[in-house]
Amino acid sequence: MDQAIKDMKQYGLSPSEFMVLEVLYTKGRIPLQQIGEKVLITSGSITYNIDKLEKKEYLKRVPCKEDRRVIFAELTEAGNEFFSRIFPEHAALIHSISNGVNTDEKKTVIDLLKKLGRGAEQA
Repeated sequence: MDQAIKDMKQYGLSPSEFMVLEVLYTKGRIPLQQIGEKVLITSGSITYNIDKLEKKEYLKRVPCKEDRRVIFAELTEAGNEFFSRIFPEHAALIHSISNGVNTDEKKTVIDLLKKLGRGAEQA
């Protein structure tokens, strides 16, 4: 996984920043609170990473019109263009790294990671 982290860093992103962008890229506009659940980092870390990505102009905060307590994160046009460019290359790297693992083994790893994530949420 060192290769994956090095790949993220070559684009000027920490792994946490990359994961936040990936969630927004794949899911679209999402409440800030839900981002932490998706990438399994604390709310304080989410705020820190959102602030950094907002300064880089990759995302913006959007207040919810129906509920003032809810703030959404959304990719900016620049953020979407940036991630559209780097994500396919990163995904290709991940696929090449995982070539030595068959489909059943990949499913087992995914299931175990989900189980770990649920355990971390409850802790």
